[in-house]
Order: sequence, then C-alpha cells, then structure tokens
Amino acid sequence: MRRKVSHAAAERTTADPIVVAVELTNGTIGYGETLARDYVTGETRASVVVAIERVIAPAIVRFHARSLPDALEALESLPWHDRHGRPIPAARAAVELALLDAVLRTYGRGMDDVVAWMGLPGFGEPGSLTRIRYSGVLAASKPESVLRQLRAMYWGGLRHFKLKVGTPNDRASLERVARYLRRPIARGRVTLRVDANGSWSLGEADEWLRETSSVAGVEQPLARYSEGDLEELIRRKRVTVGEPASPVGSRSGSRRLDRLLIHDESLLVIDDAHRLIRSGVAGGFNIRISKCGGLIPSLRIAALALRSGVAIQLGCMVGETSILSAAGLRFLSVCPRVLWAEGCFGSFLLSGDVVAKPLRFGYGGRPPRIDSRGLGVEVDPQRLAALADSSPIVMNL
Repeated sequence: MRRKVSHAAAERTTADPIVVAVELTNGTIGYGETLARDYVTGETRASVVVAIERVIAPAIVRFHARSLPDALEALESLPWHDRHGRPIPAARAAVELALLDAVLRTYGRGMDDVVAWMGLPGFGEPGSLTRIRYSGVLAASKPESVLRQLRAMYWGGLRHFKLKVGTPNDRASLERVARYLRRPIARGRVTLRVDANGSWSLGEADEWLRETSSVAGVEQPLARYSEGDLEELIRRKRVTVGEPASPVGSRSGSRRLDRLLIHDESLLVIDDAHRLIRSGVAGGFNIRISKCGGLIPSLRIAALALRSGVAIQLGCMVGETSILSAAGLRFLSVCPRVLWAEGCFGSFLLSGDVVAKPLRFGYGGRPPRIDSRGLGVEVDPQRLAALADSSPIVMNL
C-alpha cells in the first residue's frame, strides 16, 4: 500500500486479499475476493483457503444451474460453517462473488434481476448510487499525519470522514480534526464519525462521547456481544438508535445527526442483525461484503435494517482490490437510503491492482463507473499473477 493504515485492531502496510476465480463449463470466468481478519470473523488467510478447499469446493460440484433463479438459489445455499461448526463468512464471500460474477455474465443479467428474485421491495436501480458520496478514512498513529490526510481529502472535495480511534494519540487527533472541520460541521455540510474497533470499555465510551459533540456516528465502541453495556450507553442518551437524519448533500434535509451507534464487528450474519434489533441497540449497521458472506447476504441484512429503521453504512476492508470495490458499487446500485459509503480507494491507497484501471472515487467522493457485465470489472490474469505471493491453488471440479 502507498501508506500505512493504523487502527485499534491492526496496523497494515501491505494488502493481503484472497482472490478466487471460478470457470464455468461454458468458459466464462468470474472473480471474487475476500480479506481474512481474525479479529472480525475469526478467519485467517490459511483458514479461508482450507474452508474453500474442503467445505465450499465440494458444494460447488453440485452447481448445475439451468437458469438465473437456479443459479441464485445455489448461491444462497453455499455453506456458512466449516466441519467444526466455525463460521466462514469471509471464505464464503469470495466464492459467492466469483460465482455471481460468472452467472451474471453467462445470462447477461444485472443486479435488478437479482433483487427481483430476492423479493426486496424498494430495492433496484439506481439505489443510492446517484446521491451517495464516498467517505475519507483517517487512520494514522500521529496527529500530524491525520491532519495531513484530512487536508488532502477535504481539498479533494470529500465531506464525510471517519477517524480511527482507540490508538495512542487518538484524542489529540480528534481534537485537531474537529477543530479543522468545526465550521462546516456546524453548517451541516460535513459529517465526522469515529471507529473504535471494539477497543473501549463502557467507561471509556461514556467519557469519549461526553467530549465529542462534533461526532455524528460512533462505530463499534464496545466489544462484540456487549448489548448490556450498549443499553447503558444508550440510556445515558449520548447515542441514538432511531432513524437518522438525511446525510449531507441530500435534498430531503440537512439537520445534523445525533451520535449514531453503528455496529461493525458485532454484525457478521443476518442472525446478528436480528439479535441487535431485538436488543434495541441497533442504530446503524456497517455492512462489509467480505465479512457478511457475500453480496446477496449483505442485501438481505440491508433490507432487514431498512424495515427496522436501522441506518446503513457500506464499509470496506483495508486493502481491497477493485473486485470488492465493484461489488460495493453493485450493492449501492440497488440498495436505497445508504447513509455513508467507504471503499473505491483504488490507487489512492494501493500501488497495484488486479485490473488495468483501478476503481477509484472521483472528486468529492463521486462513485466511479463500472462495466455492465458481471460485477463490473475485468480482471487481468497477468496482473493478478504478478501480484500473487504464491502459485495459484487449482481445483478441478
């Protein structure tokens, strides 16, 4: 990567995605991608490879779709757990995306056809794509570096920002960021949110929220399965769990948001979404396609969230290639009322990519255009081979 990315759970200087290619008997090749994060899904790069080889690949042998509905039904039936009962959403996501890419190319269909088959009322093109603007993510260990990142992003027209906290010097970083954005935040032209990656205790979260009046959203303040502490945090009325106000730049209003409680590591699968909603602590969901099992499961979670008055943020993993960026754009193209979006950093962050022209948001965070076929990008096999740190694992099914 072009720069180091630091947050409470990890520090990264290189991207480590796992790319899966699926070739159908008609010669069509589809590509998928995932990033294994043990602190998110409990998976590692090694466990993802093992899960694909031993659990998901045998299930693909039975993939004999004769129509798009047949294919989508087979995609939804891909395994969610390994032979020991451990969740494998990241491994599943890579294969699901590869198959979906190949299937959409084979039948010449698009995401409108997918959400129609899923039976999601209100979903469909253009979704949130015409109004959404990508966020800038501020992640550095030194306040001076954070401020430099912020200035570059602000001059590039970005108006939504997320600051990674739970790290040394994070209070000083927040102070500088809040001071720099004070006037546009007060005028409702900018939003700032913080992401603790589950690193705070209840006392630390309470203290932070008392001092951060400029923050619109608080992502994963406490560890996974901390609903009891979250209820106490909400009781103190420093976060909200209701329907949020309209985002900056929307035509339906510009009222500043209260601090919205956003779940990330607490939200992997749709059962998690149901649990958080039942507990009354679901303010917003950070949906990341590679941690939520793929594009179709992510849309299922989004539909449940919207029915329940829960805000939606499309997130991403650090180091995604244009494959996952394209999947995120497909999500945005059919999912309505997405509040914030992250991803499509392209050459802003990566020094190389698996496509000839990496997907990168434009001035002001405008989403890039993608191809109409499959997931929307054409992977270059030679670029992929040049970037790979090992020989490909080939499974003849």
